[in-house]
Amino acid sequence: MRLYRVGVLFSVLGLSTATAAPALAQSPYDGTWNVTIVTKSGSCEPTASSTLLVTDGKISAAGANVSGSIGREGLVRVSINGAYANGQVSGNAGSGKWNGASAGIPCSGRWEAVRQ
Repeated sequence: MRLYRVGVLFSVLGLSTATAAPALAQSPYDGTWNVTIVTKSGSCEPTASSTLLVTDGKISAAGANVSGSIGREGLVRVSINGAYANGQVSGNAGSGKWNGASAGIPCSGRWEAVRQ
């Protein structure tokens, strides 16, 4: 189920390893994020939620093929197993769009995130 993978993707948006980093390397968006994904078109699951961690602006997840980042200006770009998401965070909240496929059929939607 591709939306599950997209959920993991956004889990990654908020969850990576919790290793300590030098103060200068921290980004203003580091921390734990709760992300909700909503499908607007296609055959992916209607909704999914995940808890994610951002460390030094990098997005990753244990056991998942995820890569992404949040820039200092809050621009979010993430990919996971062929699904892609982008958007904007500011302060403790953010939102954006995602697209992927389920059984080869395209699907897309929106995501929202809140930092804990």
